[in-house]
Amino acid sequence: MERDSGTGDSGPTPGAEPRQRWRLAFRRGAGGDGESPRDFVPDWLDRLVASGLPLAARGSGRARTALALGAPLPLGMAAERELADLLLAERLPLWQVRRAVTEALPSGCELVELCDVWLGAPSLAGAIVGADYRVTLAPDGDPGADLVRGAAEALLDEPSVPRVRQKAGRDVAYDLRPLVGGLEVIAGPPTVIRLRARFDPERGSGRPEDVLGALSDSLGRPIVAAETVRERLLLAEDLADTGPLD
Repeated sequence: MERDSGTGDSGPTPGAEPRQRWRLAFRRGAGGDGESPRDFVPDWLDRLVASGLPLAARGSGRARTALALGAPLPLGMAAERELADLLLAERLPLWQVRRAVTEALPSGCELVELCDVWLGAPSLAGAIVGADYRVTLAPDGDPGADLVRGAAEALLDEPSVPRVRQKAGRDVAYDLRPLVGGLEVIAGPPTVIRLRARFDPERGSGRPEDVLGALSDSLGRPIVAAETVRERLLLAEDLADTGPLD
């Protein structure tokens, strides 16, 4: 749903405090034309500045706070519903913000939804509790839907799935099971795995490659992804309104 409140004229307002907060849902192609995740936000922010929108805190040393992504997207992964918050120093109507944001989108991105949200709401990054992914298996790494489904059901039945991942150049042991909220296997060919990953501020997240690694170990043979797409980022209210993988 698109909602708006307030009117006003656009234009840069250096150092101004936020008066309006817009939540953007957008689609992003894989790779972003070779752009690294580190360059994505600064490039988008420059485009928004050039659009004439009155970005909050611009020029005050907190320019990056005008645009905040919900969660980093790995290089080479496409996404169908990413989230970002944009802070403005003036209240503008929906049509004006939508037009400016659409024209300022980085290459490979498409606006899906725009919503005026409460300024006092928690930060977007802190509000995200999970993500849904769709993993399409490669022909040479696809054991078939029946075998993958059996391994997925076994993983979900386990109370704990000990794993090791690399962090800051060292091995870190962790439990994958609490980070997996659901698995669905769709027969192909190719076989498709839909995964609900949980985000935890201390444990991290259930990354698709970690789940494939656990399934591979269970089957004793490699399961290889041809493509991984992040279908959407999830807020707490999303989980309350949906089933395991709705």
